Amino acid sequence: MLPNTGKLAGVTLFITGASRGIGKAIALKAAKDGANIVIAAKTAEPHPKLPGTIFTAANEIEAAGGKALPCIVDVRDEDQISEAVKKAVNTFGGIDILVNNASAISLTNTLDTPMKKVDLMMGINTRGTYLTSKICIPYLKKSKVAHILNLSPPLNLNPVWFKNHCAYTIAKYGMSMCVLGMAEEFKGEIAVNALWPKTAIHTAAMDMLGGSEVQKQCRTADIMADAAYSILTKAKDFTGNFIIDEELLKNEGVKDLEVYAVSPGHPLLPDFFLDESPEALTKKMENYGASATFKDGKAQPAAEATSQVGETFKIIEKSINDEAIKSTQGVYQFVLSGAEEGTWYLDLKNAKGGVGKGEPAIKADVVMSMSCEDFVKMFTGNLKPTMAFMSGKLKIKGDLGMAMKLEKLMGRMNAKL
Repeated sequence: MLPNTGKLAGVTLFITGASRGIGKAIALKAAKDGANIVIAAKTAEPHPKLPGTIFTAANEIEAAGGKALPCIVDVRDEDQISEAVKKAVNTFGGIDILVNNASAISLTNTLDTPMKKVDLMMGINTRGTYLTSKICIPYLKKSKVAHILNLSPPLNLNPVWFKNHCAYTIAKYGMSMCVLGMAEEFKGEIAVNALWPKTAIHTAAMDMLGGSEVQKQCRTADIMADAAYSILTKAKDFTGNFIIDEELLKNEGVKDLEVYAVSPGHPLLPDFFLDESPEALTKKMENYGASATFKDGKAQPAAEATSQVGETFKIIEKSINDEAIKSTQGVYQFVLSGAEEGTWYLDLKNAKGGVGKGEPAIKADVVMSMSCEDFVKMFTGNLKPTMAFMSGKLKIKGDLGMAMKLEKLMGRMNAKL
């Protein structure tokens, strides 16, 4: 862990989305120095699925040693941001640091992304970051600290990061382009940087996206908080950087990164946007625990894999039991391409469950499209669904959380061919 230095004592941070997750973790880290935290977030009343409000976050910040100002803010609303900034200046005398953390996500392809979600992501991620920065900049320019930190990725134009969730990528890259432009525009006055995780970070939102089982493949938000603290305590001339949490902390002398793991020793899931090519991503995923492309030192023949789809479904059918149905409660449809092209289904919701060729009798909760070869690899433990999805080998339509349940189920099925 990176120790606190006291450098943020009395410094005022305006953090969007600070009621939970990474935003709150950054706030708590700064609070240990005695910082003032403006919690600019929407959640004033408890959310049915996501714990934490601006008021519970304020209590935690003050318990950690900081001062808190909870403000109800939708970053798409110019009036609400302006009002929160005025309150911050009146309460604490100014604003020294802005952390643009608020973000919306929908990992859906172009045809499956309603314009309402497109507008939400563009409005919160890109426009919200730009707008909040614009309103805070006049006050930041008066500060000796003067930092803007956007929680956004390095700009990587590899098409693999666009093809499965184009709208989300555009919206996140909009935040990164704000860094690119504003760092140059306000050079010498305000440091503007971006921070992104090397691996998936466990938050309540991650549980909603991937289910509780994905947390074992994640690090805690503390690693992002420590990295943010390192950035925000640097001089103004540290600007225009796209920083990866792990790399920064290693440079800061943090040697034991296992302290940030939810499950120390467990393989970690790489985050989006960090690899230069699909091939490099696949290799990186293998290093992080995905199954190898090679078996016994030789490439596994595609024909051998693709000829086994029917046999794989037979083994899956034998593995269906009451526990699998009770814990999953989902119907899966598989659209396979390649040597055994066709549609299959796996019913883990109705009666005794079952498998079959063709579409299920009722609408599937999840439709998963992939090659026959990758399907066999998934169900023989040689390719994790999350890894396949991130590398573009697997396309998912429907309930992403339900799709993530399949990974745990596969481990129990242990369909060894």
